[in-house]
Amino acid sequence: MTTSRPLRLLVAEGNPPAMRERHAAKSGQTPSVFYAAVLSELAATLRLDAKIDICFPGDPGANLPSGEDLAGYDGVAITGSGLNLWKAEPESLAQVEFARAVYAAGAPFFGSCWGLQVAAVAAGGEVKLNPQGREIGIARSIRLTAEGLMHPMHEGRREVFDAPAIHSDEVAVLPDGATLTATNELCAVQAAEIRFGDGVFWGVQFHPEYTFTELGGILTRYTPIMLQEGFFRDDQEAARYIADLVALDAEPDRKDLAWRLGIAPSVLDPLVRRAELVNWLKNQVLPTASARGRA
Repeated sequence: MTTSRPLRLLVAEGNPPAMRERHAAKSGQTPSVFYAAVLSELAATLRLDAKIDICFPGDPGANLPSGEDLAGYDGVAITGSGLNLWKAEPESLAQVEFARAVYAAGAPFFGSCWGLQVAAVAAGGEVKLNPQGREIGIARSIRLTAEGLMHPMHEGRREVFDAPAIHSDEVAVLPDGATLTATNELCAVQAAEIRFGDGVFWGVQFHPEYTFTELGGILTRYTPIMLQEGFFRDDQEAARYIADLVALDAEPDRKDLAWRLGIAPSVLDPLVRRAELVNWLKNQVLPTASARGRA
């Protein structure tokens, strides 16, 4: 099916200006530009056209859509971020208010990592520093709950799977109206559906949107922290790991690289790796667009 008019999607950048500029210096683009490109690519695989806007709810004085303007979007997604909600930074709290506005508008709502945390706090949940430490690179053995096994967000996922991830915080308390759909040993809330007001949010603590190249750029930026926290013994070891990740993106059939990095075939398959985003577009965004005569 093709749309008679493009889907209208909004990507909310999770980082304030300095953070997204540092990200772009290593990765070549800001998280929101990257996220928008992924959504456009995934829409095309579903034979859909998409017009994607970007907004910056953490920026002071940002001109943000609200009310009817937000309700006019077929879907809203929030990217990851280097901020910490438990620090109650003004840039963080502004995004919580923005998330409440998205809920109130009733637009289909999705978030990766930081996006899940913001949506949880906006609905009454709580985010804390994970006492088990940072989860970075590939999150291992994420397990669907009984509810997750039946949830359309995870259609096409195995019961246990790995996924790209980077976070030191976690949703410590889910809000009322939330359904836990995935968990693992390092982080109790790996995915959830949250219903709040007039809105429905689907979100994951991992990053289904990431390519290995994007992940490699982030790990390059995080190398000093990873050395300090014991993930790598020295700069050379970090550089080899990151080089292998980027090489695997270019040559996904390199069995030697996948074996050395411990990356499963399902993580190598872009559509499986991005299952939650594909399912959100298919099961939340497209029905909304169809009801509005855009499909």
